[in-house]
Amino acid sequence: MPTQTVVGQGAYTYTVDREWGRRAGGVAAFGVAQGLTGDTHDRVYVFQRAPVAKMLVFDRAGNLVNSWGEGQFKSPHGIWMGPDNRLYITDTMNHTVSIWTPEGQLIRSWGTPGVPGAPSDPFNRPTKAVIAPDGEMYVADGYGNQRVHRYDRDGNLMQSWGEKGTGPGQFVLPHDVVIDGQNRVLVCDRENRRIQWFDRGGAYLGEWSDWQNPMQVHIRDGVMYVAHAYAEVSVRGLDGSLLSRWPYESILTHEKEKSPHSIWVDSRGDIYIGEVVGENGLQKYVRNR
Repeated sequence: MPTQTVVGQGAYTYTVDREWGRRAGGVAAFGVAQGLTGDTHDRVYVFQRAPVAKMLVFDRAGNLVNSWGEGQFKSPHGIWMGPDNRLYITDTMNHTVSIWTPEGQLIRSWGTPGVPGAPSDPFNRPTKAVIAPDGEMYVADGYGNQRVHRYDRDGNLMQSWGEKGTGPGQFVLPHDVVIDGQNRVLVCDRENRRIQWFDRGGAYLGEWSDWQNPMQVHIRDGVMYVAHAYAEVSVRGLDGSLLSRWPYESILTHEKEKSPHSIWVDSRGDIYIGEVVGENGLQKYVRNR
């Protein structure tokens, strides 16, 4: 029996499940697991970029229960499950944001497939889309634009903010956006090594700086779980205080150059990480209690 690997500190320690999703009933290996989210039944949605762009759906035990989307996506990136169990998806090379049912039916899309928007306009390689409790949509338009776009509940563009730079309200690759329990808009300003916070209208409120390249944030029960590019996973309070952290390396190959890209936490507190750089990139950490 291989030795179990335990990571983290204090109340947030985890045992690595090296075989999740790869046992009988799962898949032989994952591809590039670009995006990751889950629903209210703890089903895990893996948005795979390569070798085939598609969605893989697993139950909590790691059994593959559905697969869809082949031929529908060009370069999968961000994925987020709304409280209505609808999937909000960004496709960077298609320059689109779209909504899907959990079973793979397209509901609505924004952007012109394959055509980037005009400078500063939606979309140029968008990275993430989320819905606020009142139904407004926020989109991080990260690789081609340094912008956040705000849409009303009917899907109409209300406003945009941001430009390239290092000052307050400026970005160098806004890689993720999320609405926290204090009604703040948190933006992972990845290459500026910080998370900035804004009010719902885009006014700058503050930031957590000198964080190693924050890729994505997941918030559950008042706790932030952060994936940091090429570096670590951290668990923090909504004031930014550190609760737990550990250096990141692939649990399968122990390659430190593997990079956590997406993060989701299920109802029992277990953490799932989607990797980029190479294939077979998905890892699960089971919370110790």
